[in-house]
Amino acid sequence: MIRSVSLLVCFSLSASVLAENWPCWRGPRGDGTSSEMQIPVAWNGATGEGVAWKTEIPGKGHSSPIVWADMIFLTTCLEDSHARMLLCLNRHDGSLRWKTSVAVSPLETKHELNSFASGTPATDGQTVYVTFLLADGHEVPAPNVGTPRPVTPGTLLVAAYDMNGQKLWSAEPGGFTSVHGFCSSPVIYENLLIINGDHDGDSYIAGLSRETGKLIWKIPREHKTRSYCTPLIRRIDGKDQMVMTGSKRIVSLDPLTGTTNWLIEGPTEQFVSSMVCDGKMFYMTAGFPTHHVMAIRPDGIGDVTQTHIAWHSEEAKCYVPSPIVIDNKLLVADDRGTVNCFDTANGNRLWQERLGNHYSGSLVTANGLAYFPADDGIMSVVKPGVLLEVLQRNPLGEYSYASPAISNGQIFIRGEHHLFAIGLDSASKPQ
Repeated sequence: MIRSVSLLVCFSLSASVLAENWPCWRGPRGDGTSSEMQIPVAWNGATGEGVAWKTEIPGKGHSSPIVWADMIFLTTCLEDSHARMLLCLNRHDGSLRWKTSVAVSPLETKHELNSFASGTPATDGQTVYVTFLLADGHEVPAPNVGTPRPVTPGTLLVAAYDMNGQKLWSAEPGGFTSVHGFCSSPVIYENLLIINGDHDGDSYIAGLSRETGKLIWKIPREHKTRSYCTPLIRRIDGKDQMVMTGSKRIVSLDPLTGTTNWLIEGPTEQFVSSMVCDGKMFYMTAGFPTHHVMAIRPDGIGDVTQTHIAWHSEEAKCYVPSPIVIDNKLLVADDRGTVNCFDTANGNRLWQERLGNHYSGSLVTANGLAYFPADDGIMSVVKPGVLLEVLQRNPLGEYSYASPAISNGQIFIRGEHHLFAIGLDSASKPQ
């Protein structure tokens, strides 16, 4: 049952604003959460209602924007020239500060819902890191496919730029072959930049020096199967764990060395969505060819397939969008347009309803609300509860396949053709 609510949003002028950068895929904690309270709930990209600005983005890409101070970074591909670009925009008005061509190479084979610029950049405020797949120009028979077809193999390119767009270094940590293309994002951890190289070949996870790009560690992935997850790092019982799905497993790795803490075999072959954590358990959604939602206790060692799965549901068919956790509720978007809410304590599904046409972008949350970005550009704002409570449905006016970013009181949404800034930034609001 859907309970629709008309919402008039009024912000208290005396409320304090806790502004955050959004420095990487899924934000400052890598899980789609924002600690900010004064976030827009209602807008209309087609009419301009609630839109601070929109700016046309050259080329195409499904990567998300990242935000640091007054700068927005975004990757794109100019398909006519085959150039993979890094753009820097002014976050106050959307104007272009600078752009640079990271690489020019033949366009790789990919899934129709993927792009040639799907990896989201990451920054520490001094350096911006980007990843692309560089095809080498020839075709081979695609491995691991039901229907024979060609694929364009290549290598992963990782590059670092300063905040003015000057190249600092580039590295190619390994090969990459996949009929679906590439889409995972780099992760900053201490002095390392961590890269997921799961593909249909000699798969690997790699840790590079953030200062030089030099390979610090690289571990092989046993099952050599394409997956596209961006790892999540959490400190559990005094120890950092990097958890991710892929290569027919769920794993926890030591992010300093890549060594395995624990693993769960399966539950399926291919994965895209990133995991989330509420401090008590890790939660995953997957995948292809079968679909799963799981809660995993984080204190295992070795193979914990039979011992550390707290609950397991096959009631949501989520493959691409990453979920969010709000209080004791896990919210999951089914790629095909339904939304789901699970009780994190026991895995009971509280509700499932059709809310969008199709979901590619991942969920975000702020001020206790969940934002569901559908491919047709309509973002639904939901208040989690035992029933689905839809506060607002906001049209963008164009399709959107990227995940939103939240920073300084605004939501940044990449559409097919434009980047939108929704709401006024905190510095512009009356105090």
